[in-house]
Amino acid sequence: MEQLQCLPYGVGHADEGICLLVQLGPHRVLLDCGLASVAPLVAERQSAPPVDLVLCTHAHPDHARGLLALHQTYPKLPIYASEVTTHLLSLNWTEVANAQSQLQSQLQSQPIPNFCHALPWRTPVEFFDGLSAELYPAGHLPGAAAFLLTYTSEQRSYSVFYTGDFLLSNSRLVDGLPLEELRGLKPDVLIVEGSYGTARYPHRRQQENQLAERLHRAIAENQSIVLPTPTLGMGQELLMLLRSHHHFTGREVDIWVDGNVALGCDRYLEMLSHFPSTVQNFARHQPLFWDERIRPRVRSLLNLSASDRSKAFAQGQTPCIVITDKESDLGQYCSPNTGEWLLLIPSQPGRMGSVEAAIEHTLGTSPKLRSQIQSGQIAVETYLLGDHCDGTGTTQLIHNLRPQHIVFVHGSPTYLTDLASLEELQNRYHLHTPSAGVQVDLPIGETFLQPAAPESNYEGELTEEEMSISITLPDAITRDPRWQNFADTGLVEARWQGEELVLRGLTQRELLAQHAESASPVALESCEYCRHCRGQRCWNQASPLFGFKVTPEGYCPAFEPAPIVREEFPSEDNPL
Repeated sequence: MEQLQCLPYGVGHADEGICLLVQLGPHRVLLDCGLASVAPLVAERQSAPPVDLVLCTHAHPDHARGLLALHQTYPKLPIYASEVTTHLLSLNWTEVANAQSQLQSQLQSQPIPNFCHALPWRTPVEFFDGLSAELYPAGHLPGAAAFLLTYTSEQRSYSVFYTGDFLLSNSRLVDGLPLEELRGLKPDVLIVEGSYGTARYPHRRQQENQLAERLHRAIAENQSIVLPTPTLGMGQELLMLLRSHHHFTGREVDIWVDGNVALGCDRYLEMLSHFPSTVQNFARHQPLFWDERIRPRVRSLLNLSASDRSKAFAQGQTPCIVITDKESDLGQYCSPNTGEWLLLIPSQPGRMGSVEAAIEHTLGTSPKLRSQIQSGQIAVETYLLGDHCDGTGTTQLIHNLRPQHIVFVHGSPTYLTDLASLEELQNRYHLHTPSAGVQVDLPIGETFLQPAAPESNYEGELTEEEMSISITLPDAITRDPRWQNFADTGLVEARWQGEELVLRGLTQRELLAQHAESASPVALESCEYCRHCRGQRCWNQASPLFGFKVTPEGYCPAFEPAPIVREEFPSEDNPL
């Protein structure tokens, strides 16, 4: 049997990058290189390259930040990506480029070379005898690609499909992964991200509407807003949302963009021909980003002097919105004389831990913020604008591709274990959740014993009393690292999901928030969660579906959320 193996150097746990060595027969292919240090790769083979070629899915740091060091160590090692990704990669090393630019006249240093070669979409490219790769759009980020690797020997062909980060839904600037083109592909191995685990979230467009509504309310309350984001992806998506959503078109609002996010916008503008037709049509009628003529006005802060920057946020002007680097000092915008501010932090399920951890991470970059928050000048909230598939989207991709082996990467170990524990996957596929440095053998066409599913279910007891109920669970559940976040306050929120009762822990921040009694943010606007849906029929006379039988995922403009039942959950500090 030919060799088919995967050796992960990084699997995307916490802040760890993605870096996977896949062996197909005699060929060694590196999928992404998001390592902060390439020492593990170099240590294995100091003279010769550790792989035959490198494929990069997209330009986010956790997939690409190690490529420059790898190229400098092995200049002749071929590195490939989509054409858009080749243009975006250099934004990962802006600090290096700036340092080289300052020293170039003295040391004659060269700028960062364009070392990555572009590959066409949907066209197999043969690199070596029998080894080829084909790129498919993956959604998530402009230029993001999924790779189909094929190795053909004398006996048979072997195939590996690697998604990188992917999203099935269309976003403002990127079309989603074209699932219909991949249906029935049947690769031998699917390497798939599981960033959001088995969690279920509202549709992308609904998330955008919820965020736009929150921004709309903040501006109406005369609050300015600061949105820290990564260099690529989220910041540009937010700009397009603000430019095109009905809450903001024609509104007297200034939007300021700073730092590397502004550089990312400029880089996007150089590649408009690669964007979806809807984006290109928008750009024909008005500028995609920078526009001081049409409201809301969008301007860059990069070229403004310190005095001009201070004038931009002067108190007494209309509220503004600032989009900037997530690592920047946010206190420079929210100075005491600029009125009230709302700091909106993107939540990253499965990556940074709890919402509280995401907030602490952001506040740690700007010590001045803490005193401003305590004084009430700055309010802090989080929002979800997912750029990965949730559990439903991940399983949908899997069932459409129908692989033999599935390797789950990119996400917290608990989230990936949740996916590997799904009975619908356990019964059909060979599942793997590797750790960095642990080789995974992927035998094809041989007897393979499926490992036992990780323990993820806990049996408990329910006691119904006259005025309340009690749920007792074994203490083994507290060993999961997510328990501390769940039991933080000793209070839970309960809601029905079909025939199942779902419990969610309430955080201290939620209890102190002004709208603590609002519906759970994970509730979906569908018939299943509407107060007027009874017996699978709509009983809302204001709805066009009145009297008809409806599906759980149905939706109409007359949706009203069903009331949420809140029950106390026993803890050491709050026993029932």
